[in-house]
Amino acid sequence: MLVTGATGFIGRQLLHMLVEAGLDVHAVTSRDTPDGRELVTWHRADLLDGASIPDLCATVQANDLLHVAWDTTPGAYTRTPRNLDWLAASLQLARSFVEHGGTRIVGAGTCFEYAHQAAPCREGSTPLEPDTLYGTSKVALQRVLACYADEAGISCAWGRIFFLYGPHEHPDRLVSSVTRSLLAGREAACSVGTQIRDFLHVADVAAALVALLRSDVTGPVNIASGTPLTIRDLVLEIGEQIGRRDLVQLGALPLSPRDPPHVVADVTRLRDEVGFTPRFSLAAGIEDTVRWWSNEGHDASPARSTRP
Repeated sequence: MLVTGATGFIGRQLLHMLVEAGLDVHAVTSRDTPDGRELVTWHRADLLDGASIPDLCATVQANDLLHVAWDTTPGAYTRTPRNLDWLAASLQLARSFVEHGGTRIVGAGTCFEYAHQAAPCREGSTPLEPDTLYGTSKVALQRVLACYADEAGISCAWGRIFFLYGPHEHPDRLVSSVTRSLLAGREAACSVGTQIRDFLHVADVAAALVALLRSDVTGPVNIASGTPLTIRDLVLEIGEQIGRRDLVQLGALPLSPRDPPHVVADVTRLRDEVGFTPRFSLAAGIEDTVRWWSNEGHDASPARSTRP
């Protein structure tokens, strides 16, 4: 099988799970081959360079494609024109993959495809009304892949990933930023934290994608916990575990007018059709994250920005 985004936040979790499942894993990187990944066959290619894609697919001859590569640079990914580059590259990759014998594609989508609403987002019934270039590009890719899969006679699934956190996350994202500040004894400036979100540990996100890949489920599937959580409770849990709740400054930052008040998933398909349930509770997931930043994170470079 072929994995894109293999050095990213989710991708680095995926590889060992796929190897442990007994799969012949081929991974793509545009950088030097990572050390310590000898059980994976690495291919160096820049997917945004269209000329490299046919050679990659011809070399690997993969049956399955797990495509999680995308640009999610904090503060820029929702509006960058590079979303158009990734949309075009993803379509070329899918076509070349099928032309070289591929039979199943699992792509990584986002909760930002959905319209904002107070009810849980449900595949097939919640309207798709993205208000960013990022979300719009993901919707476009999912729709084209679904039609192409029908025409080509292959299987295609789409994991709509909600909010995630965990080891190796970019240091500027919410959980990692608050964790780093509190561990360093600095105040962590936050909004009032009334926004309701659906968070899942990155290892559970990866495990859900692997379960989706190995199932026969097609179409969109929400990848989330299904549990509503306020940002306030999330950051206070971090403060509690580090023992520095006093440094969590709720209300120090304004709420963005574009920040939706409620984004939570309905996970019925993930639970009942894919057969997946998360391993990490919130407390266990935050504990794992704090431990990683305490032991390794201060000296670790952030994962490449390829989170869906």
